[in-house]
Amino acid sequence: MNDTNVIYIGQKPMMNYVLAAVKRLEEGGSSVLIQARGRSISKAVDVALITMDRAKGELRMGDINIVTEVLPGVDGNPLNVSSIRISLSRP
Repeated sequence: MNDTNVIYIGQKPMMNYVLAAVKRLEEGGSSVLIQARGRSISKAVDVALITMDRAKGELRMGDINIVTEVLPGVDGNPLNVSSIRISLSRP
């Protein structure tokens, strides 16, 4: 997967990410990867579903990877952070 086809979900409004995914697919990309951590996971799922609805059947949901990453916390203790990667591609 090309790094330009990865959309990292953060604090911006949801439709910003949907429009970014649609734009990358219209520019000739055959797939897009939506990636989020922590509290942004629910927004990533919504972005994937809205993007699929806007594509009107032209996209398929591919692999969905869910992992827990161990990151160093502010106080130095390990912190478990969940993350998700959702792949959307044209058939």
